[in-house]
Amino acid sequence: MMEFHIHHLHAWAPGLDTNEAWQAWAHHPTRRPDNNEQPSCDFLPTMQRRRLSRLARMTMHAAWPLCGEEEQLPFVFASRHGETPRTFALLGDVADEQPLSPTQFGLSVHNAIAGQWSILRGQHGESVAIAGEADTFEHAMVEAATLLSDGAKHVLVVMAEERPPAAYDDWIDDVPFSYAVALKVGGIESAEKVSSGERWLLRLELNAGTSTSGAWPHVLDFVRAMHTSESTLEHTWKTRRWIWQRSP
Repeated sequence: MMEFHIHHLHAWAPGLDTNEAWQAWAHHPTRRPDNNEQPSCDFLPTMQRRRLSRLARMTMHAAWPLCGEEEQLPFVFASRHGETPRTFALLGDVADEQPLSPTQFGLSVHNAIAGQWSILRGQHGESVAIAGEADTFEHAMVEAATLLSDGAKHVLVVMAEERPPAAYDDWIDDVPFSYAVALKVGGIESAEKVSSGERWLLRLELNAGTSTSGAWPHVLDFVRAMHTSESTLEHTWKTRRWIWQRSP
C-alpha cells in the first residue's frame, strides 16, 4: 500500500484553466473541443517558448506553479503516447524523402520534456519519464512513492497527453482531449502538520476479471474525485486492480 499527501493539483485542458472550470467539469464531465489551443507559458522568455511543443507547453503550464522559486523537486513525467504529433510529422518527412531535423528528432524522444523542465526550471535532481498502458498514471505514482521512500520530501508528478493526429484514430482511443495534470505529492507522515491538501491511499490487487476501460483516462477520474466528495476509485487494467481511497 502507498500513502500520499496531495499538496497541490494544477491541471490544464482546452477551456479548463481554472479551479472553478475544473470543478464544473468534474460534476458534469464532457469532451472538450480540441482546436489546438495551448497555454501561453508567458512566464518563459519568447525564445524558450518557441522550442516547446504543445505537449511541452501543457506540461510546463501545469507544473510551473507547483515548484517554488528555489525549490528542487524530483520530477516524474508520464505519458502513454508522448510526442505523437511531432513523431508523425517526422514520419511524414521520411515518407517524402525529406531531410530530418536533428532538433525535432531530439525533442521527440520520451524524456525530452523532462529534460526541458530541468533546464528551464533549473532543476538538478532526479527526473523520470515513463510510458505505460492505460494505467500509466498509477505507475507514475509508484515512481513517486519510490522517490519519497528514498528520502524526497515532495515529488512533482505530471501526466500529460495530446490529442493525436487523425491518422491514429484506429489505434489511440483513450485521449478524449488534450490535457496535463500536475500533482505535488508528499508522504503521509510528512504532512501531519499540514492542513491543506488531501491524503490518499493507493493499493494494487490482482484483477481476476476482464480488463475494462472507463469513460475517461484514469488521471481525469482522479481529478474528478479531487473536486467532488468521491472517496473511493477503482481502476482495472489487465491483471491489475488499482484501488484509491481518500484518507481522513
